[in-house]
Amino acid sequence: MKKRTEKKIVIVTRETRIDGLKKRFNSVDQLSFYVKKRGGRVEDYLDEDRNYKAAVAETEDDLSTWGNLQFVDRAFLPNYVFGPEDTVVAIGQDGLVANTLKYLQDGQPLIGVNPDPERWDGVLLPFHVDDLEEVIGEVLAGNFRSRAVTMAQASLNDGQEILAVNDFFIGQRTHTSARYLIESGTQKERHSSSGVIVSTGLGSTGWLKSLVHGASSIAAEIDRINGIEDAYPNPNLTLPWDTERFYFTVREPFPSRATQCELVFGSITPNQPLKVRSLMPENGVIFSDGVESDFLEFNSGAEVTVSLAKTRGVLVSR
Repeated sequence: MKKRTEKKIVIVTRETRIDGLKKRFNSVDQLSFYVKKRGGRVEDYLDEDRNYKAAVAETEDDLSTWGNLQFVDRAFLPNYVFGPEDTVVAIGQDGLVANTLKYLQDGQPLIGVNPDPERWDGVLLPFHVDDLEEVIGEVLAGNFRSRAVTMAQASLNDGQEILAVNDFFIGQRTHTSARYLIESGTQKERHSSSGVIVSTGLGSTGWLKSLVHGASSIAAEIDRINGIEDAYPNPNLTLPWDTERFYFTVREPFPSRATQCELVFGSITPNQPLKVRSLMPENGVIFSDGVESDFLEFNSGAEVTVSLAKTRGVLVSR
């Protein structure tokens, strides 16, 4: 069948839970026993797998006449080079969209497809498989609606860089304390903590929300125990996706003679980046969007500046 264009359409996919378990077990019976033993329903795993692969197959069928298709698994994204003219489609959960967006060229549009609307809400997945033929034509013609996404950038003093769509984690890869010097504006402190989280506008409803909710709830409960009636409302720190203000949060800062904990929350703006210098001899890391396998080493001597990235993401919208 003749193709309508010679352009490349890259379809980004992810393995299902069943795919992951199949790597560990030799048979479906063993897999089923493992899931049931831990209180799960193997039928749910199988339904998810079946629905996802049916959606991928339908996507391939619908887009095969529009261009040259290439499939890329999420695990290979850090090493895959997208061409500036590639049209990119991500089929999966919201996390797959975030993982894909930071590897695209500046302003390159991304189409997020929800493969299983009854299972996933899909905040970043505005389209269903049935919508693809129409939306792919609009994107290829350059006539489509979109939403801009501001990303964060972490730049090390040795020249290495990494982007974040949702958030950065800066700290120890293990559960031991992260030790570092942190600087924001005119404030500077030496910390021992569980690490620093930087949240973008897109990520402000995720990790940041849970950190702020946990801190305010603990403070409110302590006051209640002490007979103080003043309530601590859970503040809404939700930011627009294209915001030029990020938030950083220090997890579980520990005060001591050698460490402080006043500088534990603040803003990152175009005029005020966040700077962190590692005091960790080993196992210090910086990774973004929950992808621990794609990280920068952050050990003694390393200094990182976290700022707004010049690169912007573009999500195709309805």
